[in-house]
Amino acid sequence: MNEKDELFYDGGCGLCHGAVRFILNCGEKGEAFHFAPLGGSTYHQKLTSEDLAGMPDSLVILTVSGEVLSRSMAVFHVLDTLGGGWRLLGRIGQILPRSLTDALYGCIASIRHRLTVIPVDVCPGASEEQREGFDD
Repeated sequence: MNEKDELFYDGGCGLCHGAVRFILNCGEKGEAFHFAPLGGSTYHQKLTSEDLAGMPDSLVILTVSGEVLSRSMAVFHVLDTLGGGWRLLGRIGQILPRSLTDALYGCIASIRHRLTVIPVDVCPGASEEQREGFDD
């Protein structure tokens, strides 16, 4: 079995669910991630207490190499991994000042619950086959 990056998302956020569904719909590139909700047992098992300190409540990635990415860097990592035009967008984002990209991320994250409907299930609308890529 290939190792995959762990993508932790806010299970109570419609925008986060939409992002997970978008990634899943990217086919093989979307299969590069394993998904689990923030605060779940997988999240607490895989990240150290040092990693957990100060983490946002919207998107965190633990790469197969052990790097913990959050906020805009996590988004740019996802885009880079998806490839194609998304890779270009991710690479451009990575060269912008992190203070700027994290500020933009923070603005969106602060209103995300008002932008979308609260999901009824912590696991975004994924097929049974795709649900194999989810942990609690």
